Amino acid sequence: MSNQAVSRPTRVAQEIRRTLSQMLLREAKDPRFQRINITECKISKDLSIVRVHFALIGHNEGDPEVQETLAALEKAKGFFRTELGKKLRLRIVPDIRFFYDNIPEHAQHMEDLINKALNS
Repeated sequence: MSNQAVSRPTRVAQEIRRTLSQMLLREAKDPRFQRINITECKISKDLSIVRVHFALIGHNEGDPEVQETLAALEKAKGFFRTELGKKLRLRIVPDIRFFYDNIPEHAQHMEDLINKALNS
């Protein structure tokens, strides 16, 4: 698929996901960020808001560490936004909103149910 067939918001969301992932692994100083897996980025059509969905490796939605990590991400939002502006050279840097993604948990639960049904 050529770049021309993909809309600009989709391309920007993909670049934000890639850049944020690299920043979380290499540049952010908080050790909690090392276990974050960004599962999806959705951006508004006017590129003003990006919704970043993440999963925390080895934790479930109810774990207190998930809430602590979400709070830490919110606190570091300004740093991420500034760095995205520098690296992506966007005229308007979107407001970042973080959301915990529990899809990996549901996928594991469904896989367990399927295995249980097959073994019965």
